[in-house]
Amino acid sequence: MIRVDAMGDACPIPVVKAKKAIKELGGSGVVEVLVDNSIAVENLTKLAKSLNCTAAAEKKGEAEYCVKITVGEAAAQPEVGGEACYVPAGKKRIVVAMASGKMGEGNDELGAVLAKGFLFALTQQEQLPEAVLFYNGGATLTTEGSPALEDIRTLEAQGVEILTCGTCLNYYGLSDKLAVGGVTNMYVIVEKLTGADLVIRP
Repeated sequence: MIRVDAMGDACPIPVVKAKKAIKELGGSGVVEVLVDNSIAVENLTKLAKSLNCTAAAEKKGEAEYCVKITVGEAAAQPEVGGEACYVPAGKKRIVVAMASGKMGEGNDELGAVLAKGFLFALTQQEQLPEAVLFYNGGATLTTEGSPALEDIRTLEAQGVEILTCGTCLNYYGLSDKLAVGGVTNMYVIVEKLTGADLVIRP
């Protein structure tokens, strides 16, 4: 067993430390990660799922959690979203990065209308993106009250992975307002962007 102390570490450090410890196991074993917030627990659980590992979280105190990741031989073969990532021959892996609740520069009201129009148009494409990442101001698009929720839910229903930065939700006070998709961290965001054949930033 490897014990990782990630107390006080900001996103995505707990995930980075856990992934390093999993590699050090060399095939099977248990990694225990100590963290101080529920977002880190969720991120570690997602990491475990993506690597075909199992995770169990225990709250030890008001701001202390222990996440036990049990690693088997399958952990050596990473997957996306817990399912094997299959990309048909000839098709690019597309990732959309929404860094704002608005599209373009100029009038903010127009920018918000354009962002909603972009997401609707995205639902109508023959080839959909593998994932849409929402961070910074873009995090507001996946939360309660967003005019784009219906379109984002349509994308999710068609198999597009919808991920919103947990740090951004915390910053804007929207952690309990997420209405579609899942919470992610900067490690996964970078992984998605660098693994894509094409990144679209509207």
